[in-house]
Amino acid sequence: MMTDEPRSLPPRHGRLWPVFVPSALLLLAAIGWSGFWFYATHEVDAQFQGWQEREAKSGRVYDCSRREIGGFPFRFEVRCADPTISLAAQTAQQFASKIPLTAKLSEILAVAQIYDPTRVIAEFKGPATVEETGQAPFARANWSLGHASAAGLPSVPKRISMEFKDPVVERFVDGAAAPFFSAKQVEWHIRMVEGEFNDHPVLESVLRSEDASVQGVHPVLEAPFNETLHVKLRGLTDFAPKTWPERFREIRANGGGIDVTESRIQQGETIAVAAGTLALTPAGYLEGQLQMTIAGFERIVPALGLEKALAEGAQPTNVAPGVSSQDVNKMIDSLDRIIPGLGRVARKNANAGLIAGLNLIGQQTTLENRPARAITLRFVDGAILLGPLRVAQTPPLF
Repeated sequence: MMTDEPRSLPPRHGRLWPVFVPSALLLLAAIGWSGFWFYATHEVDAQFQGWQEREAKSGRVYDCSRREIGGFPFRFEVRCADPTISLAAQTAQQFASKIPLTAKLSEILAVAQIYDPTRVIAEFKGPATVEETGQAPFARANWSLGHASAAGLPSVPKRISMEFKDPVVERFVDGAAAPFFSAKQVEWHIRMVEGEFNDHPVLESVLRSEDASVQGVHPVLEAPFNETLHVKLRGLTDFAPKTWPERFREIRANGGGIDVTESRIQQGETIAVAAGTLALTPAGYLEGQLQMTIAGFERIVPALGLEKALAEGAQPTNVAPGVSSQDVNKMIDSLDRIIPGLGRVARKNANAGLIAGLNLIGQQTTLENRPARAITLRFVDGAILLGPLRVAQTPPLF
Protein backbone atom coordinates (compact mmCIF):
# COMPACT_ATOMS: atom_id res chain seq x y z
CA MET A 1 0.00 0.00 0.00
CA MET A 2 1.48 3.29 -1.01
CA THR A 3 1.30 6.31 1.33
CA ASP A 4 1.37 9.90 0.24
CA GLU A 5 4.51 11.69 1.32
CA PRO A 6 3.90 15.08 2.94
CA ARG A 7 4.15 17.86 0.47
CA SER A 8 6.77 20.54 1.20
CA LEU A 9 5.31 24.03 1.58
CA PRO A 10 6.82 26.89 -0.37
CA PRO A 11 9.22 29.01 1.73
CA ARG A 12 7.61 31.94 3.51
CA HIS A 13 9.18 35.36 2.99
CA GLY A 14 9.07 37.63 6.10
CA ARG A 15 7.37 41.00 5.77
CA LEU A 16 10.03 43.72 5.85
CA TRP A 17 7.83 46.85 5.81
CA PRO A 18 7.36 46.92 9.62
CA VAL A 19 11.12 47.36 9.82
CA PHE A 20 11.50 50.02 7.14
CA VAL A 21 8.40 52.13 7.85
CA PRO A 22 9.49 53.46 11.29
CA SER A 23 12.92 54.24 9.90
CA ALA A 24 11.38 56.01 6.92
CA LEU A 25 9.06 58.00 9.21
CA LEU A 26 11.99 58.95 11.41
CA LEU A 27 13.95 60.07 8.36
CA LEU A 28 10.99 62.14 7.13
CA ALA A 29 10.60 63.69 10.58
CA ALA A 30 14.31 64.56 10.67
CA ILE A 31 14.07 66.15 7.23
CA GLY A 32 10.93 68.04 8.25
CA TRP A 33 12.50 69.24 11.52
CA SER A 34 15.64 70.31 9.70
CA GLY A 35 13.57 72.26 7.20
CA PHE A 36 11.63 73.90 10.02
CA TRP A 37 14.84 74.77 11.91
CA PHE A 38 16.48 76.34 8.85
CA TYR A 39 13.30 78.28 8.09
CA ALA A 40 13.13 79.44 11.73
CA THR A 41 16.77 80.53 11.68
CA HIS A 42 15.98 82.67 8.66
CA GLU A 43 13.18 84.28 10.67
CA VAL A 44 15.49 84.75 13.66
CA ASP A 45 18.01 86.51 11.42
CA ALA A 46 15.25 88.73 10.01
CA GLN A 47 14.07 89.59 13.54
CA PHE A 48 17.65 90.39 14.56
CA GLN A 49 18.03 92.76 11.63
CA GLY A 50 14.69 94.37 12.48
CA TRP A 51 15.84 94.88 16.07
CA GLN A 52 19.07 96.45 14.80
CA GLU A 53 17.09 98.89 12.65
CA ARG A 54 14.81 99.80 15.55
CA GLU A 55 17.74 100.40 17.91
CA ALA A 56 19.49 102.52 15.29
CA LYS A 57 16.44 104.84 15.20
CA SER A 58 16.91 105.23 18.97
CA GLY A 59 20.54 106.25 18.58
CA ARG A 60 22.02 102.84 19.40
CA VAL A 61 23.83 101.11 16.53
CA TYR A 62 24.92 97.48 16.94
CA ASP A 63 27.22 95.79 14.45
CA CYS A 64 29.36 92.65 14.12
CA SER A 65 32.40 91.89 12.04
CA ARG A 66 30.89 88.43 11.54
CA ARG A 67 27.50 87.01 12.49
CA GLU A 68 26.84 83.26 12.65
CA ILE A 69 23.62 81.40 13.35
CA GLY A 70 23.70 77.88 14.79
CA GLY A 71 22.31 75.74 17.58
CA PHE A 72 20.77 72.91 15.53
CA PRO A 73 18.66 71.00 16.39
CA PHE A 74 16.95 72.29 19.57
CA ARG A 75 17.94 75.92 19.95
CA PHE A 76 18.95 79.05 18.08
CA GLU A 77 22.31 80.71 18.57
CA VAL A 78 23.41 84.06 17.17
CA ARG A 79 27.14 84.60 17.60
CA CYS A 80 28.40 88.14 17.01
CA ALA A 81 32.18 88.42 16.64
CA ASP A 82 33.97 91.68 17.51
CA PRO A 83 30.72 93.56 18.21
CA THR A 84 30.63 97.35 18.32
CA ILE A 85 27.93 99.42 20.00
CA SER A 86 27.70 103.06 18.97
CA LEU A 87 25.66 105.31 21.25
CA ALA A 88 24.50 108.70 19.96
CA ALA A 89 22.38 111.31 21.76
CA GLN A 90 21.84 109.09 24.84
CA THR A 91 22.54 111.93 27.28
CA ALA A 92 21.82 115.65 27.20
CA GLN A 93 25.52 116.36 26.61
CA GLN A 94 25.67 113.87 23.74
CA PHE A 95 22.43 115.23 22.31
CA ALA A 96 24.02 118.69 22.17
CA SER A 97 27.50 117.66 21.00
CA LYS A 98 26.36 115.00 18.49
CA ILE A 99 29.54 113.05 19.35
CA PRO A 100 28.75 109.32 19.63
CA LEU A 101 30.45 106.89 21.99
CA THR A 102 31.59 103.50 20.73
CA ALA A 103 32.02 100.38 22.86
CA LYS A 104 33.91 97.39 21.48
CA LEU A 105 33.64 93.87 22.93
CA SER A 106 35.19 90.50 22.08
CA GLU A 107 32.00 88.53 21.46
CA ILE A 108 28.26 88.38 22.16
CA LEU A 109 26.46 85.03 22.08
CA ALA A 110 22.63 85.09 22.14
CA VAL A 111 20.69 81.85 22.68
CA ALA A 112 16.98 80.99 22.50
CA GLN A 113 15.39 77.57 22.95
CA ILE A 114 13.27 76.43 20.02
CA TYR A 115 10.33 75.72 22.33
CA ASP A 116 10.51 79.25 23.86
CA PRO A 117 11.90 81.68 21.27
CA THR A 118 10.54 84.71 23.18
CA ARG A 119 13.14 84.28 25.93
CA VAL A 120 16.69 85.16 24.91
CA ILE A 121 19.83 84.73 26.98
CA ALA A 122 23.02 86.52 25.96
CA GLU A 123 26.59 86.21 27.17
CA PHE A 124 29.16 89.00 26.83
CA LYS A 125 32.88 88.34 26.55
CA GLY A 126 35.33 91.06 27.50
CA PRO A 127 37.37 93.06 27.60
CA ALA A 128 35.42 96.07 26.38
CA THR A 129 36.77 99.48 25.48
CA VAL A 130 34.89 102.80 25.24
CA GLU A 131 35.90 105.69 23.06
CA GLU A 132 34.59 108.77 21.39
CA THR A 133 34.14 107.55 17.85
CA GLY A 134 37.43 107.81 15.99
CA GLN A 135 39.46 108.64 19.10
CA ALA A 136 41.65 106.56 21.40
CA PRO A 137 39.77 104.62 24.11
CA PHE A 138 39.26 106.49 27.38
CA ALA A 139 37.99 103.51 29.41
CA ARG A 140 38.34 99.74 29.56
CA ALA A 141 36.13 97.19 31.34
CA ASN A 142 36.35 93.49 32.05
CA TRP A 143 34.46 90.89 34.12
CA SER A 144 34.53 87.20 35.01
CA LEU A 145 30.95 86.63 33.84
CA GLY A 146 28.57 88.91 32.00
CA HIS A 147 25.16 87.87 30.79
CA ALA A 148 21.68 89.22 30.08
CA SER A 149 18.20 87.86 29.49
CA ALA A 150 15.18 89.34 27.75
CA ALA A 151 11.56 88.19 27.69
CA GLY A 152 8.86 89.37 25.33
CA LEU A 153 10.75 89.31 22.04
CA PRO A 154 10.39 89.76 19.11
CA SER A 155 7.86 92.61 19.47
CA VAL A 156 9.56 94.39 22.37
CA PRO A 157 11.19 93.12 25.56
CA LYS A 158 8.81 93.23 28.51
CA ARG A 159 11.60 92.33 30.92
CA ILE A 160 15.37 92.72 30.68
CA SER A 161 17.98 91.62 33.20
CA MET A 162 21.75 92.09 33.14
CA GLU A 163 24.38 90.78 35.56
CA PHE A 164 28.13 91.20 35.75
CA LYS A 165 30.35 89.37 38.21
CA ASP A 166 33.64 90.91 39.31
CA PRO A 167 33.36 93.93 36.98
CA VAL A 168 36.38 96.22 36.82
CA VAL A 169 36.44 99.55 34.96
CA GLU A 170 39.63 101.48 34.31
CA ARG A 171 39.99 104.87 32.71
CA PHE A 172 42.99 106.06 30.77
CA VAL A 173 44.71 109.16 32.17
CA ASP A 174 47.60 110.44 30.06
CA GLY A 175 47.80 107.05 28.40
CA ALA A 176 47.99 105.09 31.67
CA ALA A 177 45.18 102.94 33.11
CA ALA A 178 43.78 104.12 36.46
CA PRO A 179 41.13 102.30 38.51
CA PHE A 180 37.66 103.81 38.32
CA PHE A 181 35.05 101.24 39.37
CA SER A 182 35.02 97.73 40.79
CA ALA A 183 32.46 95.46 42.44
CA LYS A 184 31.85 91.88 43.39
CA GLN A 185 28.60 91.90 41.46
CA VAL A 186 26.34 94.36 39.65
CA GLU A 187 22.85 93.53 38.40
CA TRP A 188 20.14 95.54 36.70
CA HIS A 189 16.52 94.56 36.05
CA ILE A 190 13.85 96.49 34.16
CA ARG A 191 10.31 95.51 33.27
CA MET A 192 7.00 97.00 32.21
CA VAL A 193 4.57 96.95 35.16
CA GLU A 194 1.67 99.03 33.83
CA GLY A 195 0.20 100.08 30.49
CA GLU A 196 0.99 98.62 27.11
CA PHE A 197 3.73 98.93 24.53
CA ASN A 198 1.91 101.72 22.69
CA ASP A 199 -0.17 103.07 25.57
CA HIS A 200 1.64 104.86 28.42
CA PRO A 201 3.91 102.10 29.72
CA VAL A 202 5.28 102.39 33.26
CA LEU A 203 8.76 100.96 33.80
CA GLU A 204 10.16 99.49 37.00
CA SER A 205 13.94 99.37 37.39
CA VAL A 206 16.11 97.78 40.09
CA LEU A 207 19.87 98.30 40.31
CA ARG A 208 21.97 96.38 42.83
CA SER A 209 25.70 96.34 43.50
CA GLU A 210 27.77 94.44 46.02
CA ASP A 211 31.12 95.61 47.39
CA ALA A 212 31.21 98.46 44.88
CA SER A 213 33.90 101.12 44.90
CA VAL A 214 34.32 104.26 42.78
CA GLN A 215 37.76 105.83 42.56
CA GLY A 216 38.70 109.40 41.67
CA VAL A 217 35.23 110.95 42.02
CA HIS A 218 34.74 111.57 45.74
CA PRO A 219 36.43 110.04 48.79
CA VAL A 220 33.06 108.92 50.21
CA LEU A 221 32.67 106.50 47.27
CA GLU A 222 36.07 104.85 47.57
CA ALA A 223 35.30 102.56 50.52
CA PRO A 224 33.29 99.45 49.44
CA PHE A 225 29.51 99.80 49.71
CA ASN A 226 26.38 97.78 48.94
CA GLU A 227 23.58 99.56 47.11
CA THR A 228 20.00 98.92 46.01
CA LEU A 229 18.01 101.42 43.94
CA HIS A 230 14.38 100.65 43.05
CA VAL A 231 12.54 103.22 40.90
CA LYS A 232 9.47 103.57 38.68
CA LEU A 233 9.48 105.71 35.54
CA ARG A 234 6.11 107.33 34.79
CA GLY A 235 5.03 109.54 31.90
CA LEU A 236 6.17 107.67 28.80
CA THR A 237 3.76 107.89 25.86
CA ASP A 238 4.92 104.71 24.13
CA PHE A 239 7.97 102.68 23.17
CA ALA A 240 8.40 104.11 19.70
CA PRO A 241 12.11 104.45 18.79
CA LYS A 242 13.50 107.55 20.56
CA THR A 243 16.65 108.66 22.29
CA TRP A 244 16.61 108.94 26.08
CA PRO A 245 16.73 112.76 26.13
CA GLU A 246 13.61 112.70 23.94
CA ARG A 247 11.94 110.27 26.32
CA PHE A 248 12.75 112.40 29.38
CA ARG A 249 11.41 115.48 27.60
CA GLU A 250 8.24 113.48 26.89
CA ILE A 251 8.00 112.45 30.55
CA ARG A 252 8.20 116.09 31.61
CA ALA A 253 5.52 117.13 29.08
CA ASN A 254 3.21 114.37 30.33
CA GLY A 255 3.62 115.38 33.98
CA GLY A 256 5.46 112.16 34.80
CA GLY A 257 8.46 111.61 36.99
CA ILE A 258 10.66 109.18 38.86
CA ASP A 259 9.29 107.40 41.92
CA VAL A 260 12.13 106.25 44.17
CA THR A 261 10.38 103.43 46.00
CA GLU A 262 13.52 102.10 47.67
CA SER A 263 17.08 103.32 47.94
CA ARG A 264 19.48 101.71 50.38
CA ILE A 265 23.22 102.17 50.74
CA GLN A 266 25.41 100.56 53.38
CA GLN A 267 29.05 101.40 53.82
CA GLY A 268 30.62 99.87 56.88
CA GLU A 269 28.52 100.87 59.89
CA THR A 270 26.70 103.64 58.00
CA ILE A 271 23.30 102.87 56.50
CA ALA A 272 21.13 105.28 54.51
CA VAL A 273 17.66 104.63 53.08
CA ALA A 274 15.53 107.03 51.06
CA ALA A 275 12.24 107.23 49.17
CA GLY A 276 10.30 109.94 47.39
CA THR A 277 9.31 111.39 44.02
CA LEU A 278 11.37 113.44 41.60
CA ALA A 279 10.10 115.50 38.67
CA LEU A 280 11.87 117.32 35.83
CA THR A 281 12.27 121.07 35.38
CA PRO A 282 11.78 122.75 31.98
CA ALA A 283 15.58 122.66 31.63
CA GLY A 284 15.70 118.91 32.31
CA TYR A 285 17.04 119.00 35.88
CA LEU A 286 15.75 116.86 38.73
CA GLU A 287 13.57 118.52 41.36
CA GLY A 288 11.70 117.13 44.34
CA GLN A 289 12.39 115.58 47.72
CA LEU A 290 13.57 112.28 49.14
CA GLN A 291 12.90 111.41 52.75
CA MET A 292 16.17 109.97 53.99
CA THR A 293 17.04 108.13 57.19
CA ILE A 294 20.68 107.71 58.14
CA ALA A 295 22.22 105.50 60.82
CA GLY A 296 25.81 106.56 61.49
CA PHE A 297 25.10 110.16 60.54
CA GLU A 298 28.21 111.40 62.34
CA ARG A 299 30.38 109.52 59.79
CA ILE A 300 28.73 111.17 56.77
CA VAL A 301 29.81 114.76 57.43
CA PRO A 302 33.61 114.24 57.43
CA ALA A 303 33.32 111.76 54.56
CA LEU A 304 31.53 114.32 52.40
CA GLY A 305 33.91 117.11 53.42
CA LEU A 306 31.01 119.35 54.39
CA GLU A 307 33.01 120.86 57.23
CA LYS A 308 34.69 123.08 54.62
CA ALA A 309 31.41 124.94 54.26
CA LEU A 310 31.82 126.17 57.83
CA ALA A 311 35.18 127.78 57.26
CA GLU A 312 35.33 131.54 57.26
CA GLY A 313 34.85 132.81 53.71
CA ALA A 314 33.28 129.55 52.56
CA GLN A 315 32.97 129.33 48.79
CA PRO A 316 29.44 129.56 47.34
CA THR A 317 29.89 126.18 45.63
CA ASN A 318 29.61 124.53 49.02
CA VAL A 319 26.09 125.77 49.64
CA ALA A 320 22.74 125.63 47.93
CA PRO A 321 21.77 127.99 45.10
CA GLY A 322 20.65 131.27 46.70
CA VAL A 323 22.16 130.36 50.08
CA SER A 324 25.24 132.30 51.17
CA SER A 325 28.01 131.15 53.47
CA GLN A 326 26.45 133.45 56.07
CA ASP A 327 23.35 131.25 55.97
CA VAL A 328 25.49 128.25 56.78
CA ASN A 329 27.14 130.11 59.63
CA LYS A 330 23.71 131.02 60.99
CA MET A 331 23.08 127.30 61.41
CA ILE A 332 26.04 127.14 63.78
CA ASP A 333 25.02 130.40 65.50
CA SER A 334 21.72 128.72 66.32
CA LEU A 335 23.70 126.40 68.61
CA ASP A 336 24.38 129.41 70.83
CA ARG A 337 20.64 129.74 71.41
CA ILE A 338 20.62 126.21 72.76
CA ILE A 339 23.79 126.41 74.86
CA PRO A 340 25.60 129.78 75.07
CA GLY A 341 29.11 129.49 73.69
CA LEU A 342 28.45 126.20 71.85
CA GLY A 343 28.61 127.90 68.46
CA ARG A 344 32.09 129.30 69.19
CA VAL A 345 33.25 125.85 70.25
CA ALA A 346 31.67 124.32 67.14
CA ARG A 347 33.62 126.61 64.86
CA LYS A 348 36.83 125.28 66.34
CA ASN A 349 35.67 121.77 65.47
CA ALA A 350 33.89 122.11 62.14
CA ASN A 351 32.86 118.48 61.94
CA ALA A 352 31.18 118.51 65.34
CA GLY A 353 29.58 121.87 64.63
CA LEU A 354 28.13 120.82 61.29
CA ILE A 355 26.85 117.55 62.70
CA ALA A 356 25.14 119.39 65.54
CA GLY A 357 23.73 121.99 63.15
CA LEU A 358 22.36 119.40 60.71
CA ASN A 359 20.91 117.45 63.60
CA LEU A 360 18.72 120.49 64.26
CA ILE A 361 17.23 120.02 60.79
CA GLY A 362 16.40 116.32 61.07
CA GLN A 363 14.51 114.27 63.60
CA GLN A 364 15.78 111.51 65.78
CA THR A 365 14.51 108.05 64.85
CA THR A 366 15.75 104.46 64.49
CA LEU A 367 16.85 102.45 61.48
CA GLU A 368 17.27 98.69 61.72
CA ASN A 369 17.27 98.96 65.53
CA ARG A 370 19.97 101.63 65.52
CA PRO A 371 19.82 105.35 66.40
CA ALA A 372 19.34 107.40 63.25
CA ARG A 373 18.36 110.82 61.87
CA ALA A 374 15.50 111.44 59.45
CA ILE A 375 16.35 114.25 57.01
CA THR A 376 14.84 115.66 53.84
CA LEU A 377 17.14 115.46 50.82
CA ARG A 378 16.08 118.13 48.34
CA PHE A 379 16.74 118.41 44.61
CA VAL A 380 16.69 122.00 43.31
CA ASP A 381 17.67 122.53 39.65
CA GLY A 382 19.69 119.32 39.85
CA ALA A 383 21.55 120.35 43.01
CA ILE A 384 21.32 117.85 45.89
CA LEU A 385 20.83 119.71 49.16
CA LEU A 386 21.38 118.40 52.67
CA GLY A 387 19.76 121.15 54.68
CA PRO A 388 21.21 124.38 53.25
CA LEU A 389 24.34 122.63 51.97
CA ARG A 390 24.83 121.53 48.39
CA VAL A 391 26.52 118.13 48.45
CA ALA A 392 26.35 117.25 44.73
CA GLN A 393 25.10 118.42 41.35
CA THR A 394 23.28 116.16 38.89
CA PRO A 395 23.38 116.81 35.12
CA PRO A 396 20.28 117.66 33.06
CA LEU A 397 18.46 114.69 31.53
CA PHE A 398 17.57 116.53 28.31
